[in-house]
Amino acid sequence: MTKKISSISLQSGFLLIVLMWLPLLLEAKSDTPFENVSWISTRLVDSSRPNQWVCFRKTMQCNAVDRSATIHIAVDSKYWLWVNGQLVVFEGELKRGPNPRDTYYDSVEIGPYLHEGENTLSLLVWYWGKEGFCHKSSGRCGLIAVVYNGAQTVVSDSSWKAVVHPAFGDTDAPFPNFRLPESNVRYDARHELGDWTKRDYDDSRWEVASEVGRYPCSPWNCLLPRPFPNWKDSGIVKYEKVKREVCGDTLIIRGLLPRNITVTPYIKVRAQAGKLIDLRSDNYKGGGEYNVRAEYITRDGLQEFEAPNYQNGHQILYTCPKDVEIIQVGYRETSFPTNHVGRFRCSDNFYNILWQKALNTMNLNMRDAIQDADRERSQWWGDATIVMGEIFYSCDENGLRLVKKAIENLADWQKPDSVLYSPVPAGSWNGELPLQMLASIGKYGFWNYYCYTGDTITLSHVYPAVKRYMALWKRGADDLVIHRAGGWDWPDWGVNCDVPVLDNAWYCLALEAVGKMALILDDVAYAASCDSIRQRVVAASKQAFWNGKNYCSPSFEDHPDDRAQGMAILAGFASPEQANQIASFLSEPHDASPYMEKYILESFFVRNDIIGGMSRMKKRYTNMVESPLTTLWEDWKIEGGAGGGSINHGWAGGPLTLLSQYVAGISPLGPGWREILVHPQLGKLEWLECDVPVCGGVVGVKVRKTQNGVVRIRIENTSGKPCQIVVPRDANRLKLNGKNYHGNLNVLDNGQLAIRSNLRKIFVEYSH
Repeated sequence: MTKKISSISLQSGFLLIVLMWLPLLLEAKSDTPFENVSWISTRLVDSSRPNQWVCFRKTMQCNAVDRSATIHIAVDSKYWLWVNGQLVVFEGELKRGPNPRDTYYDSVEIGPYLHEGENTLSLLVWYWGKEGFCHKSSGRCGLIAVVYNGAQTVVSDSSWKAVVHPAFGDTDAPFPNFRLPESNVRYDARHELGDWTKRDYDDSRWEVASEVGRYPCSPWNCLLPRPFPNWKDSGIVKYEKVKREVCGDTLIIRGLLPRNITVTPYIKVRAQAGKLIDLRSDNYKGGGEYNVRAEYITRDGLQEFEAPNYQNGHQILYTCPKDVEIIQVGYRETSFPTNHVGRFRCSDNFYNILWQKALNTMNLNMRDAIQDADRERSQWWGDATIVMGEIFYSCDENGLRLVKKAIENLADWQKPDSVLYSPVPAGSWNGELPLQMLASIGKYGFWNYYCYTGDTITLSHVYPAVKRYMALWKRGADDLVIHRAGGWDWPDWGVNCDVPVLDNAWYCLALEAVGKMALILDDVAYAASCDSIRQRVVAASKQAFWNGKNYCSPSFEDHPDDRAQGMAILAGFASPEQANQIASFLSEPHDASPYMEKYILESFFVRNDIIGGMSRMKKRYTNMVESPLTTLWEDWKIEGGAGGGSINHGWAGGPLTLLSQYVAGISPLGPGWREILVHPQLGKLEWLECDVPVCGGVVGVKVRKTQNGVVRIRIENTSGKPCQIVVPRDANRLKLNGKNYHGNLNVLDNGQLAIRSNLRKIFVEYSH
């Protein structure tokens, strides 16, 4: 850490922050529960081969039971935990790693599952053994665990038993696409181990586990705590509806899911040995490439199976010989451990459906990291920047922990040459997408996180990496950005990208944000430098790109790029008069994908053109809203769409943020919601209702516009933070909680007038 700090020039204020937290960081490292505990494995596992499944068992005596007894555990790659035969953790561990070397660990309370006397811990470990766009393989199957039960400590060592599970194996082709570290699962019940998780199971023929290194040791290195709890787990539930089809000798069972969700399929059958049952979702080839599936081979008699590798879709398909007797089918839904506190409803049901589909999409893409889609499950930061805004407006504080992890991952995977890249964590990708990186560290990325959380500790952690990355960007003699191709020169899907305008706009938004970070961290000289450079680039961009009608680079020969116009407004290139002219051009959609569409729409809303923004939103999203699919897509069409036509892509969910932030008008006024700005703008709507999670509470806003022009705003605020309610300058008959308001109106930084209130329930009424 000392080397990292000394490698860059920092102002004294930032050094003070780092030094203040250094003792706590060192203390946290020394308090690791794994000091001198052994990693264990088995000599029979072939770590060079992917898709290995290993069982571990430990019998322990408890003279007394502490109800808060805890097991700390880490593996490569996933585990399932039973205590005395009772399932405690379904799919534990996070994909590796917090940085290119290290590994996460889980902490699980097991006191309620223990009893005095003999107890058995049973673990099934799935070693992926291959790289992916979302996982860095250690290259070796291993388990480390320590149990604290009051004064009693039990650790992983050679007293544990281990065996390679003989029923798990590989399917035939096709296999999951190369981006996924997960494999298909084949389970042959003819070779299963019996009830090996039960306490009285005879494991005397199992191998003694091998101790393969004491913590901290290679290849797993340091262990960092999982930053949020394990998944929500529905248990096995029934499908809402089941369809049965017979095609010759083949039986197909379709289990219909309530919406596109993440599930592990379950089946109970009676069959002769050797019957093959295929379990896959209707989204098995979502995004144009193969995802994961499972196969089950029956033994004789009554039996049940749950596929451990999660899938997602609207249906689960079970395909088997028709002489297999299907007793029951079902599924387990697992999802990120957050409550969806936010909501949005209004008088136009189009936007209600769109907001809900965005929420469904976000929910699917919150997992080990902020994912982009089904076929990759990877944390591309163009997607993450948009999804994090949706999390702020819909999720409880566990959602914020996922955003914090994403931000720390991006900084902690920085290359020695200062390049930032995504997706990370990753083992088989290391290419920089320069414009996505500027978006990540800029106004709508890291700075946005600070605005909604006030988290200066994370800001100070990533700031050195941000400064190093910004130093890679160069300008020419004309003060315009010199194009940076990076590892993948990609500004957006689709055609007609005016890259020079986008380069300079994203760079200016990054400078604006990094300069503000510098002020927060007392790096005053760097803040001044960022502001000075930004002003020069803005001036140069106005001069170089404004052609009297639009913002276009001189060599750009196609019709104007709608992405460039929206970004010119957001980056501050366009004057108010120019912005109005651009907005007229943007009233009709052109070339942007759903990724850049979020920023084009935002260019309407930041100008308070609610009608224009909602009109374009409706034109753009009509096909997705009218589709029976319950999630939003990677492109505007599926068949022939960019990126393979994924039906679930987080970056398409920008309207969730925009409707809550600008139409309902709820946003932070000061970092960490120091105050709450309530500025609803109905546009053509007659009413709206919106809830937003704020600091462990909720801000609920209900707005209604009567036929005679009276606007009524009802607010219920359980956050403990004061509200500033914006009212028009020409408001008449202004009332607060039923009484005529004659107090002073606060003047906000943007010149708007607002009533300030600390009350939990607020009722504002006015007429134009």
